[in-house]
Amino acid sequence: MKPENSVLKVLAWFDLFNYPLTLAEIQCFLDQPLTQDKLKAQLQELVERHVVYRPGGFYSLQSDEALATRRNKGNQRAAQLLVIAHRVARLLYYFPYVRGIGISGSLSKNFADEKADIDLFIITSSNRLWIARTAMHFLKKLSYLGGWQHWFCMNYYIDEEALKIDEQNIFTATELITLMPVCGDETVHQFFRINNWVSSYFPGYTIKSPAYIDSGKGHRIKRFLEYLFNNRIGDRLDDYLMKLTTRRWKEKEERHRLTMRGVRMGLSTGKHFSKPKPGFFQKSILEQYQQKLDAAYAKCEKQNVHLEPHAVGADVR
Repeated sequence: MKPENSVLKVLAWFDLFNYPLTLAEIQCFLDQPLTQDKLKAQLQELVERHVVYRPGGFYSLQSDEALATRRNKGNQRAAQLLVIAHRVARLLYYFPYVRGIGISGSLSKNFADEKADIDLFIITSSNRLWIARTAMHFLKKLSYLGGWQHWFCMNYYIDEEALKIDEQNIFTATELITLMPVCGDETVHQFFRINNWVSSYFPGYTIKSPAYIDSGKGHRIKRFLEYLFNNRIGDRLDDYLMKLTTRRWKEKEERHRLTMRGVRMGLSTGKHFSKPKPGFFQKSILEQYQQKLDAAYAKCEKQNVHLEPHAVGADVR
């Protein structure tokens, strides 16, 4: 694949979110290795051909200086919110059966707008996901009293028997490599090792380590609570909570309820996972990405930038 193709793939993806990139960021997300000098040369050609623009010194498919201002402000807000996110993640790690926690969503990409949430990715021990999830969401209910509910967006759960991500596409691959692990040394490393399929999208990706080493603080109470439910009662309770939550979310879907960002609410549930329904968000994003990528390739052809023959209409998976 020609370097131009790879560069446009990266820029088209982040252009969906109106997020211009630095040279180093583009290099990180390329699907083939390129030296910095070669990448600079490819970008310079695309800039000269008016396919790529330089708002505020960043790279983008849009010629809009407001994008740079938006990004800089979002980066500043993210730096402040990440401090809170780390505290929240460390607190939740003390809950029973929690084995790993990471920061996901826009915050994991160092961006936060005025309505930013703290999105969290959580791994639990096997067959106890629903006990852990219910306990953590009880805390979220209490957070409404202080107006802190946006700090506790625990929207993606898997347990240690379902570490491999089923939906393998550019959306999930990007989310995986930008995930900021906070707690859970062994489990988090195992999660990244099992999901080594991401290297087919981002060959330069390296496994991340959690920000904090497990300190053992508070683990005595955690172990005691787990001991109370490591039996048949715990098995039945976990099954009951899964069925209860599934029924409640099914009612929300039938009423076509929307999130604050206008996305249809939906939860995909199973014994070993609880996650947003891919069809309600991922599908739309992937379709928009393909359209934006095709438009960028078409512009290259018009500006006589050489691309591989199969580039236009390429499968973005």
